[in-house]
Order: sequence, then structure tokens, then C-alpha cells
Amino acid sequence: MLEEELTVTQFHDIIQTANFVKLLMLQVITAKLKLEASSEQKKLLGEVSLAYRDALNFTSQLNFENGKSSNGTKIQKLVYRDLRSRFNLPSQMACNVPRQVGATYKGLLTKLRQNREAIEKGWTKKKFKGLDKAPKYISRICNLNYLRDFSFRPDNQISIITLKGRIIVGYSGYSKHLELIKSGTKIGGAKIYYSKPTKTYYLLVSLELELPEIESSSLKRVVGADVGRRFLTVTTDVENKTQFFSGKETLHKANRYQRARITLQQKGTRSATRRLKLVSGRERRFTADVNHQISKQIVTPNTLFGLEDLTHIRERTKLKKKGKKASKKQRKANRKQAKWSFAELHSFIDYKAVFVGSLAIKVDAYNTSKGCPKCGHVSDNNRPNKGLTFHCECCHFELHADLVGARNITLRTLLSRQDWERTGALSVRPNASNDETKAERLFRYSELRWSSDASRDCIAEQSIVGY
Repeated sequence: MLEEELTVTQFHDIIQTANFVKLLMLQVITAKLKLEASSEQKKLLGEVSLAYRDALNFTSQLNFENGKSSNGTKIQKLVYRDLRSRFNLPSQMACNVPRQVGATYKGLLTKLRQNREAIEKGWTKKKFKGLDKAPKYISRICNLNYLRDFSFRPDNQISIITLKGRIIVGYSGYSKHLELIKSGTKIGGAKIYYSKPTKTYYLLVSLELELPEIESSSLKRVVGADVGRRFLTVTTDVENKTQFFSGKETLHKANRYQRARITLQQKGTRSATRRLKLVSGRERRFTADVNHQISKQIVTPNTLFGLEDLTHIRERTKLKKKGKKASKKQRKANRKQAKWSFAELHSFIDYKAVFVGSLAIKVDAYNTSKGCPKCGHVSDNNRPNKGLTFHCECCHFELHADLVGARNITLRTLLSRQDWERTGALSVRPNASNDETKAERLFRYSELRWSSDASRDCIAEQSIVGY
């Protein structure tokens, strides 16, 4: 157990004395299947997807005028008959539309509540305007239920419902996804997706995979990952094996796309508008590709990964000036922050980890970049000018700032693992329900040391910011 301090050298003793605690893993992935439809079948798929989109907008507007409810059942009673008669939707789709609209309003109402809380705490002055008018659906995406709206047939064929009955369409896709479908993997819902550039229909199928149970003793390595903009992520383990992934290329491309958008928007011609549509998704796809490559290099078998819990980081991060009042430099910094794709990178690490017998958990991000991993001293002055050099003003320990953050995350991951071994329960996200819980958690963090030779004088003088 952890009574005073947990050092890196104690990790191996924890592994040897570990209880065999098991964790059942359930992973959901999406298989993207290309529908090899004829011109007539494409016309039928287009009709049903457009009717579904029109039904969503009709339901959204009616729900907006009748109290902005997030209850799918209540919305269904309001619009079901109209959806069947006016849009000619099949019964199951007429049930899916209110559920989807209810989920949209639920998300917007949650954001509205969070915005009010952020305003009260002084994090922002900007009011959330997502519910000032009815949400509008633009994409041609149609939700389907397995065995009711679609089902798989032999010889790579699939039966899909339309407004004029079912059609049998051939499909192709990633070989591993096709094998999972044929092997009897549990299938969830699906979506019809239309790609405008290629004029192709796809079926996005949800697959639920039951992976082998993970035993706590099988996790032989602990890795902490610190994310940022100058370095997209920095990882380290208890043996000081580190990885640095620079964000220079992504920043360069983001700035290039931004300049292209400004030029095309200022031009304003029809050809410029067409060009804007063509390049609209390129930056997003590039960022996703980079995050896939990074997560693939980070994830190793039998490893417990610690990721920072950065929930509401944008609301908690105070920007100086925005809009016309901001300088060109400040607007550029704000744009970089808005395009920070840390959540996507975290999700990629999370889902890739379980496929190799590893696990990812969230740890508290509080003061990971300000706290010294050697003596525990916490201060804003440990990061002079918020640069990339960490210099502890107490013990004078000096290191790359992002690597310091990764070390602190690793230590907190070790602490979560130890709690898992002792109690048999793993917390995948820190409990921040009240101030007392947070204070207790931060006190335990203050006892963590990267090495066992920490200076007791520094420990006695350490800052208690936020306690």
C-alpha cells in the first residue's frame, strides 16, 4: 500500500505481489462497407436518405416549438404519424428519427448547462447559442437497425430497406472487418453514408467485440502520455524509455489550410466555393491520419497507459482576447488551441490498446506541468515564460517540460494501478465529485516521487496551491 510515497523502484515489487484481478473488455468498432449499388439502387438509397434527413429537420423544428424536449418517447408521440404519412418512412425509421433528435437536444442542453456553469465560474463570458434556433441536419445519413432495416446475406451481399421495399446490394471493405462479420460478431446499428466527391454510398456498421479478460498481473509496463501542440505527445515509462512526437508538421499544414480558406473565401466566386468544398475535409483527414500513426507507435502489448483527463479544457483555459479585439498573433494562438485534437488521439490510443491486451485510463491533469517529479514542489515559476524547459525553483531539477508532465502522469497511473491491486476495482476516470475528494487525491499526488532520493527540505517547503 501507499502510505508515504511511491517510487519507481517499488513498481516491480507491486507486480510480483499483485492479486490476479480481471477486467472484461468490450470494444465497439465501426466497419466501413462500400455498397456496390447500381444506378437504380443508388436512386432508391438517395430517396430514403433524403426523406430521413427531411424527417429529422421536421421533427427538430416541431420539437423546438414544443418545449425542446430530449425525451425520444415524448417526441415520438408528437411526430410519429406525420413521419409515416408525410415522409413515407418505414415504422422502424419513424422510431429512429425521434430518438436521434432527442439525443441531439440532450447534447445541446448539456452544453447549455455547462456554459452556464462556466459563466458562473468566470471561465467565459460567451453565451451558448446552440439552442437559439432549431438544430438543422445537413448530412445525408440514415440510421438503420440490424435485422429490421438491414441484414447480411451470403456472398458479400446485404439487404437494405428503402421507401419502396428492400434491395439486395453487394459490398466490399477491409478484409479483417469482413472476417469479423462472417464469424458471427455481434452487430449493432448502421448508418447509410453518402460521399459527395466519389458519389458512393457506404454502410457504417457497428461491431461489438468481446475481447479476452485482462488480468492486472498481465500489465507489465506503465506508460504516461502528455499531449500538447508543440509536441503532439510525449510518453515515458518507469524505465525512462521516452518517445517525442513533434507537432511542427501539423501546425504548418493547419496554417497552410487556413491561408487557403481565407483566400478562397475572399475571392467568393462559384469556382472558389467549389474548391472550398473539395478541401473542406482534407485537414481533418490529415490530422486523423497523424493521430492514427502516433497511437500505433505508442501502443504496446501488456501495458497500462495513463492519459490526462482534459474534460472541459477549453472552457477552463482562459483566452486573452478574441475576435476583432485580438491581435493577429493572439488570433493565431486561439486557432491553434481550437484545432487541438487531443481527444481524438486519446480515443485512438484507448481503442488500439485493448486489441493487444493493454488498457488506457484517465488520470488527473491538475499541475502535471507545474509539479516537480523529483521533490514534489508545485509552482508556476517552475515553467519560466511557459517554455519547454522545466526548472524546479526548489531542488533545481531541470528537464524538458513535456517530459516532466509525462513522468507525473506515469506516477499517477502507478497510483491508480496500486489502488486497483488493493481494492480489486479500477477507476478509469478520476473522481471529482466534491472538493474533499479532490483535496484527498491531490494530497496523495504530493507524495509521489520519480526517485527515492528526494530532498526532505524541499518536501517541507513545497507549495500547496489548490489544496
